[in-house]
Amino acid sequence: MTNKDILTILKEENSSIDYDRYLKQLIYKKTSSDEKVAIFEVPNKFIAMYIKSKYTSVIQNCFEKMENYTPAIEIKIAGERKTKKAILSQNEKEKTTESTILNPSYTFDSFIVGSSNQMAYNASLAVSKKPGIQYNPLFIYGGTGLGKTHLLQSIGNSAIEEGKTIIYVTIEQFMNDFTFSIKNKNMDHFRAKYRNCDVLLIDDIQFLSGKEQTQEEFFHTFNELHNAKNQIIMTSDRLPSQIAGLVDRLKSRFEWGLTADIQIPGLETKIAIIEKKSELNGIELTKDIVNYIATNLDSSIREIEGVLIRINASASLLNQEINLEMVQALLKDTIKETKENIKLPDIINVVASELNIKPSDIKSKKRTATVANARRVVIYLARELTHNSMPDIAKFLGMKDHSSISHNIKKANELIEKDQNFKLIIQNLRNKIINKEW
Repeated sequence: MTNKDILTILKEENSSIDYDRYLKQLIYKKTSSDEKVAIFEVPNKFIAMYIKSKYTSVIQNCFEKMENYTPAIEIKIAGERKTKKAILSQNEKEKTTESTILNPSYTFDSFIVGSSNQMAYNASLAVSKKPGIQYNPLFIYGGTGLGKTHLLQSIGNSAIEEGKTIIYVTIEQFMNDFTFSIKNKNMDHFRAKYRNCDVLLIDDIQFLSGKEQTQEEFFHTFNELHNAKNQIIMTSDRLPSQIAGLVDRLKSRFEWGLTADIQIPGLETKIAIIEKKSELNGIELTKDIVNYIATNLDSSIREIEGVLIRINASASLLNQEINLEMVQALLKDTIKETKENIKLPDIINVVASELNIKPSDIKSKKRTATVANARRVVIYLARELTHNSMPDIAKFLGMKDHSSISHNIKKANELIEKDQNFKLIIQNLRNKIINKEW
């Protein structure tokens, strides 16, 4: 099997974002590999860590499909020297995780806790201390990239430290394993693998929707583990009751234990996440850069991690200093796309709702302090978050000409410098608009 064969399978079976950003950078070192271990190279440790944590089993499935054997997967950094003997020795030490490889940086200590994720964090921590006893199953749900996988793997890393056998897979990997086992008449091995672990961690359970045969198998796997008081933790982008195409008996079982949600983090939590991720990856960012990233990206932690990887790679590969100008250049296309999706009426509605006035007042001739302040905020955010020119904004708001817009922007910038409360209002509104929280 060639590198091209592997990349073709990975491209077909995974998201285009992850493929373009991470997977296509894999280089299969066929001459150094054999049936026991398949060795790959990537440009840097951040990409290596991400692929190890999320795609090891997926890559193994490529070999199962094409070569009918399942090697250990080693992701090396280009130029790194590691003998095959050392690789196999390390894999022996990791046998308690079956084919699972967890991201070692996904721990409870590295998870930033805020009001948006407090319950999910506390529930995960409780489960890690008493697996199979408290909250079984644990069902964590929330939007994409908010930290569900981090909590899932934190439980897994904690269980490994306690010497427990864990399996961490996406539901897609579970389905692929199931299909492969049926085709190869090897269901005994499949069931032994999934039904004899101490902790089963399943990511993205919502993709079980409509897969009747796999649902039947997962139902029995769930019952076996639950009856044996082995812990089950699942993540999803929605509640069990909201997963269409999921049989009722699975929905009810998913709700036997505890369901905990993760919501979009507020600006302060997002800033703390960026600072923590930067520290863990050895990237030094000034406060201005952290604030710029926090206020210009949406609340996907996955996207934040991707940006930090790009910043670090750009600095090291191009020998650039990490400064605000460099980060602005890197995020230019991302911000441009965001601006194209934000409309002036959206800004007015969010500002009016947050400042407790009518949207129509902002476009009126009223000059009370409350309305004038709201209008100033709308003008500032409209100029910053959209492609509209000052004359465009003036026309939309029914103002005389662009000089009034310029005056309001100047005044808003002065207030941001002097008035911390006004600055926080701007940041909060900006965050809500970018994340479409209306």
